[in-house]
Amino acid sequence: MAVRYTEHMDTNLFSSIKTVAVVGISDKPDRPSYKVAEYLQSKGFTVTPINPNLSMWKGIPSYPSLAEVPKSVAIDVVDIFRKSEFVLPIVQSAIHRGDIKIIWMQEGVQNEEASQLAKLHGLHVISNMCMMKAHKS
Repeated sequence: MAVRYTEHMDTNLFSSIKTVAVVGISDKPDRPSYKVAEYLQSKGFTVTPINPNLSMWKGIPSYPSLAEVPKSVAIDVVDIFRKSEFVLPIVQSAIHRGDIKIIWMQEGVQNEEASQLAKLHGLHVISNMCMMKAHKS
């Protein structure tokens, strides 16, 4: 069983979040990434879809990768719905952007190397935890 990790899960964490890039978002309503993004959107968060196979998600332009999101599009959190082995390049892109505060790896997603790198660059890291469930609680 994978262990949930967060250094200090601040209960006020969500009050500082306005924009969420959902990496690995699906256009299939039955997929967790779709459900979580839709929930976040319903709670007032701005969702930026990231999926190389989508041009739009619910009428919102989708980007092929985090690196291709223009700097004019603000991102507070990168919510990752990708296999653990694909997380490091996403975190490297987040660090390179310079405006991202939080790396959030969904349930079942953990990458220690990426987590350490993100923390080294001052990012808050949460792994193996559903952002929607955390927001609801």
